[in-house]
Amino acid sequence: MTMESLYDAILSKIDKFEEAISKDVSNNIPSLTKEYNKLLPLKYKIIELKKYTAEMRNIENIINTESDEELRTLAKEEKNELEKKIKATEEEIKKLLINIATEDEKDYNEVIMEIRAGAGGEEAALFAADLFRMYSRYADKNNWTVEVLSSHPTDLGGFKEIIFSVKGKNAWSKLKYEGGVHRVQRIPITESSGRIHTSTCAVATLIEPKEDEIIIREEDLKIEAFRASGKGGQHVNKTSSAIRITHIPTNIVVQCQDERSQFQNKAKAMKILRARLLALKQKQQEEKISQERKSQIGTMERAEKIRTYNFLQNRVTDHRINLSVYQIEEILNGNLDLVIDRILETESMKKFINYITSQ
Repeated sequence: MTMESLYDAILSKIDKFEEAISKDVSNNIPSLTKEYNKLLPLKYKIIELKKYTAEMRNIENIINTESDEELRTLAKEEKNELEKKIKATEEEIKKLLINIATEDEKDYNEVIMEIRAGAGGEEAALFAADLFRMYSRYADKNNWTVEVLSSHPTDLGGFKEIIFSVKGKNAWSKLKYEGGVHRVQRIPITESSGRIHTSTCAVATLIEPKEDEIIIREEDLKIEAFRASGKGGQHVNKTSSAIRITHIPTNIVVQCQDERSQFQNKAKAMKILRARLLALKQKQQEEKISQERKSQIGTMERAEKIRTYNFLQNRVTDHRINLSVYQIEEILNGNLDLVIDRILETESMKKFINYITSQ
């Protein structure tokens, strides 16, 4: 669908809403009014854009056909101004589209992220630490807070696994597409011959559920205490402060050992468990929907090999949208919007097209 045909579809949908509301032909007027008010700012911006593009056609016609050089010069100056107005209006429309597509997600301001080292041994663990640092710095830039819930560090400063929460405005809508396999291509510090290695980490992004979204019964839990261990597996305390929780109906197992008390570790483990149960529930719902509507657009959350970080070429490539950015250090230092903004724009546009063309 071209942008012009999308704009026409939006105006057509708004006209239908206006007709239904004015005639009071629906039993669902409050819902229609809500949808209508959601789209109304778009209507004004699209009409404004259409006015500018019509003016642009007239000006281009003058430039191409007018023999008077002075008039042509004036027309060219006006064209430059119109180009700025058109670009600014298109950007405003794009922001409105993204806001509408992500409106239902804005109440979710806490994300639980899990990073696990995959293929590549110690280098994969070091890459996991790099990813954690990247997300932490990205959180700082967005004034979000980060809390480590569980971690399994290695002797060289990497992580076999690290689970942490990110809390702040729009955290979920920005981070939800980070889930998948991240791949790094570089010369590891553990490599003496200077060969480039490829290592991977798996990232999962989970919503932190609200209180009433996930109900967990005590009888469905098996809770075990054990001694926390440090790098390399050595025990770091003599008390059984670490907690392992098994959710019996789903066989989901969560364990936390970072805190010094059982109470704190149990609280963090329950937080992770609730997020994983919500993700499982959503996955089941998505699978049911996809079976009913196979032609509809899905999300990118569980895509394999979503991104490659190539140090030799100074390149970060997101394979889902065929985007390559040659600013690897900036991205790893937290300037993730260089990639995330494009992903969000692409996926939001898909969702919005699906919404506007549905009955």
